Amino acid sequence: MSKRLLRSGMIVSFMTMVSRVMGLVRDVVIANIMGAGAAADVFFFANKIPNFLRRLFAEGAFSQAFVPVLAEYQASDDKNKTRELIAYVSGTLGVLVTIVTVIGVIASPVITALFGMGWFVDWWNDGPSAYKFELASLVLKITFPYLWFISFVALAGSILNTLGRFAVSSFTPVFLNIAMISAAIWIAPSMDQPEVGLGIGVFLGGLIQFAFQIPFLYREGMLVRPKWGWKHPGVVKIRTLMIPALFGVSVSQINLLLDTFIASFLATGSISWLYYSDRLLEFPLGLFGIAIATVILPALSKKHVEQTSGQFASTMDWGIRMVLLLGAPAMIGMMILAKPMLMVLFMRGEFGVDDVNAASLSLVAYSSGLLNFMLIKVLAPGYYARQDTKTPVRYGIIAMVSNMVFNLIFAYFYGYVGLAMATALSALINAGLLYRGLHKQGVYRISKETVIFTLRLMIAVVLMGGLILGLMPENDRWLAMDLWQRIYMLSGIIGAGAVTYLVSLLVLGLRPHQLRIEG
Repeated sequence: MSKRLLRSGMIVSFMTMVSRVMGLVRDVVIANIMGAGAAADVFFFANKIPNFLRRLFAEGAFSQAFVPVLAEYQASDDKNKTRELIAYVSGTLGVLVTIVTVIGVIASPVITALFGMGWFVDWWNDGPSAYKFELASLVLKITFPYLWFISFVALAGSILNTLGRFAVSSFTPVFLNIAMISAAIWIAPSMDQPEVGLGIGVFLGGLIQFAFQIPFLYREGMLVRPKWGWKHPGVVKIRTLMIPALFGVSVSQINLLLDTFIASFLATGSISWLYYSDRLLEFPLGLFGIAIATVILPALSKKHVEQTSGQFASTMDWGIRMVLLLGAPAMIGMMILAKPMLMVLFMRGEFGVDDVNAASLSLVAYSSGLLNFMLIKVLAPGYYARQDTKTPVRYGIIAMVSNMVFNLIFAYFYGYVGLAMATALSALINAGLLYRGLHKQGVYRISKETVIFTLRLMIAVVLMGGLILGLMPENDRWLAMDLWQRIYMLSGIIGAGAVTYLVSLLVLGLRPHQLRIEG
């Protein structure tokens, strides 16, 4: 079991790494074209709304509710019943997401006014930034249909993941990045409003992702004709689980939208600075946290169906250890190297030194919560695999309300950086509540071995961080370097830190067998 999970995790991590690298290339191209000005703010806003709904309905709550139910049907070894479930789920999902998409396209000005209130107020009063509201409404009409495509991409990915075909769904996002890079190079420059061209890239990316997964479903015999099935027992179970999961699993996304709402009242560039720092945070989060969560949910769902509580807890423990092993050094590294990473990736074209300095502050704030973001991805499946969606809802609401309070307090004193601080702090609350709940229910308690494992990691991370600080040039030296010198220096520091971390772990007694699952 441990080897299979580790192998699956490595496959997902590798495919996710390819996707994230392409995503960084995409962001580099966008930063070069638009920087962190008004046009960038408009595009990132219009792109964030369908992406929020994607993570809320498609990859978030839907997948968490669908996978455990699908695992039950597959455990019965009746392929016809499984195909029937998929037919009714896809048909019902299709009708609902079509309605939401049509409403979203038609009502884009209302949605823009709701989440970009600062721009709407300026437009209402004929202010100097009124055009942001009008442009954002237009671009949102183009990007919103992405939700329709990606909902079916998430459905197909959940089916393939449950069958153990993790590579396909992990590689699929690459096509979105390719489409957006192509649009940024060939479409956006020829338009008066480049953000409109990028919106077209988002639409095309969703279409290509949708088409890519169809042959793989056909090969597995799971490509079926959609049917409306609101009252089908499987659909009833999924939607019953999904409704509360809308809050439980997607609190961080709701928090990010609240950040956007408040940032629309702040200085021009605030949304873009938060976006670029969040994108860098998404790299290790997707590479490690989401990859581990992707493989752990089907495994936990099967353990629950088989009623093997010991192995269920062991699988949870494995996920925690892997998150700590990979997330802790990533968090410290990003906090220390925030500014040079932004210089290497984005400082060219319209993205200048001031943007680097501004985005680095929010990146440090976001990075302080990286480990908690990753732990949430592993702890939440401990509930959803057991089809318990009500408990995480309570915790999610507490975390969301906490974030709203923190936003108001921190944004007043620290502006856009305060928004990132609030998001990181609310993640700590959410992760803590999720673990406490599993502990109280007797489902999972961190093992003595994992405690010792964590203490060793902390020592290794401190040694790694000390070395990185010792090797870090002063800010003026970074600015004096050309791009290739920065890349060489940054790569050398990261490589030296990684070697120090691994050697320290070995000296402290960490061995590969400690990453295995007993039983």
